[in-house]
Amino acid sequence: MPSDDLKARALRYLARREHSRSELETKLAAYGEADAIKQVLDRMDELGLQSDARFAESFVRSRGARLGRKRLEHELIERGIAPDAAQAACAAELGTDEPARARAVWAKKFAVPPEDAKEWARQARFLSTRGFSSEVVRQVLKEPFDESA
Repeated sequence: MPSDDLKARALRYLARREHSRSELETKLAAYGEADAIKQVLDRMDELGLQSDARFAESFVRSRGARLGRKRLEHELIERGIAPDAAQAACAAELGTDEPARARAVWAKKFAVPPEDAKEWARQARFLSTRGFSSEVVRQVLKEPFDESA
């Protein structure tokens, strides 16, 4: 019966939001043996109840509007998603226009382009911590904001 309890607990977690297999293993570790957890998660994977690919897509979709590709990939890997799967999910959900997404994030926070080196550094740090590459940061901050576009 302990595996039924593990299965019910795992289903409750998945009912709230998608979880990676690694997250579920961590959450269920306090409630059962490693072998029982592995069996429950293997069965859930077979039935399509838990999917790392689906979790990665959902994660990127929910955070993609405010975070850069580097940070999204890093956070997925931290949550137990394979690096190639994290890259695939980001590529599928984000598309190829990273500078446009960075510009949108920048525009929400800052109304005007940087006027001096100190302000430029502050805005660059903001975009960097959001996970945008240094190339994209330079591109966004060096180009004047074009309101006609």
